[in-house]
Amino acid sequence: MMDALALLRLYVDWGADAALDDDPTDRLAAAPPPPARPLSPPRDAAPPTRQASPARAAPPGGPTGPEDGLTLIDRAVLRARQAAEAASSIADLHAAMTAFDGCALRETATHTIAPAGRAGSGLMLIGEPPDATEDRGGTPFAGPTGQMLDRMLASIGLRRDDLLLAPVIPWRPPGERPPSPAELRICEPFLHRLIALAAPRRVILMGNMPARLLTGEQGGIARLRGRWRDITLPGRSSPLPVLPMRHPSQLGASPAARRDAWKDLLLLRTTLDADADT
Repeated sequence: MMDALALLRLYVDWGADAALDDDPTDRLAAAPPPPARPLSPPRDAAPPTRQASPARAAPPGGPTGPEDGLTLIDRAVLRARQAAEAASSIADLHAAMTAFDGCALRETATHTIAPAGRAGSGLMLIGEPPDATEDRGGTPFAGPTGQMLDRMLASIGLRRDDLLLAPVIPWRPPGERPPSPAELRICEPFLHRLIALAAPRRVILMGNMPARLLTGEQGGIARLRGRWRDITLPGRSSPLPVLPMRHPSQLGASPAARRDAWKDLLLLRTTLDADADT
């Protein structure tokens, strides 16, 4: 009895001053059986029915989401093609490009660059994507690049009014970075439609970007320049002769670039004279 009392005092000294349960627990007793599981329904019973949610109505005009099987880029290209084909004049095309929201370049550019010059001249010049000066002014071949172009044209007896000028894409990429392949795909229908509306007899492709995009050939302008080749474009029933040549901004790079440009200008002058004689 004294041992039990001493043990209780020891428990109190240790802080065990309250019992865990009101009644003693027999730790050696067998565990109670688990509760019975509810009876499963007969196998031939019908499964519970779930109320079907109402079907969503299809949007008017056909599917416009992922159900149409098009990627976001493909859908933007399709919209650009539809907007371009609906334009019946160069002014209409420029308005369509200005209103087009399927290319992110439009949101960062200051202006949608409009073609400049004479559309009915029979000669068209397509340059690189707009730079900062062109973007600020809204016209192609502005600033020092435009001044160099004027001198190049004057060397063979041409002026800006003798041809139609346009950039390969209507918007300046941020920081003048190269446009991405997706951006080029989206802008390409507008360029094709511009060429179809202008109906030139010949086109000069100044720089790497327009030369690669319209000829489909790879490599730099140093390899692509120097000869006419025929290309096929949507909206034209006959092949279109194009001449890749160096862009005015490249002429300061080396004497070889200036020699290349002079050779191509002479080729252009010779070709135009031959066209006038026929």
